[in-house]
Amino acid sequence: MLRRVNVTCTLTYFGHSGFQISDEHVSIAVDPFLTGNPSATIKPSEVKCSHVALTHGHEDHVGDTLEIAKANDAVLIANYELVTHFAGQGIEKSEPGNHGGRIKIDGGNWVAFTQAFHSSSYEGQYMGMPAGLVLHVGGRTIYHCGDTDLFSDMALIGETYKPDIALIPIGDRFTMGPELASRAADLIGAPRVVPIHYNTWPPIEVDVSKFRPSTASVEIMSAGDCITL
Repeated sequence: MLRRVNVTCTLTYFGHSGFQISDEHVSIAVDPFLTGNPSATIKPSEVKCSHVALTHGHEDHVGDTLEIAKANDAVLIANYELVTHFAGQGIEKSEPGNHGGRIKIDGGNWVAFTQAFHSSSYEGQYMGMPAGLVLHVGGRTIYHCGDTDLFSDMALIGETYKPDIALIPIGDRFTMGPELASRAADLIGAPRVVPIHYNTWPPIEVDVSKFRPSTASVEIMSAGDCITL
């Protein structure tokens, strides 16, 4: 797979499962759940981005998509059902996709959709199949697993995309817990991993020290933290 020479890619954590991933060409808000997120450190009005990307339709992932996309005239990247729903709410720019597909964006960057084992609905409506996202930004590749169980094809995703970092849910109950997430990290094979979707509320409180991949470096981020890839 061709990989662009690295410029600078920054990864900023919104808390829960949300991130902003940026280089000099694009800035992508992924699952921007801020309003109602007890760990969030910024308001939706403070987010400046060129794109919003969604893994699935649950409220703690869709979050402030509508406000952020409209305020920034941003392009929504999501599955067909979510894109159609939000087109009816006034989001004018979108790039629909689905599992196995890749969407090219500015600066040689791209976003690909992968499998995730979960569910997806919004405001009582079915919103298509949930996804993971592989984002290639600034010459670096980030695998956001979305909300998911462990599945063996994580190894194939890792082999295909060779992510530099993986963002893995560990909160249990609705996704993998720390032990299964550790196995997921081993399958994916990224050298760096960030635990997400945990300790936001009591039902997903876990001991993050139990997230122990065999080889990957675990980087625990708090909302507002930023790392350079």
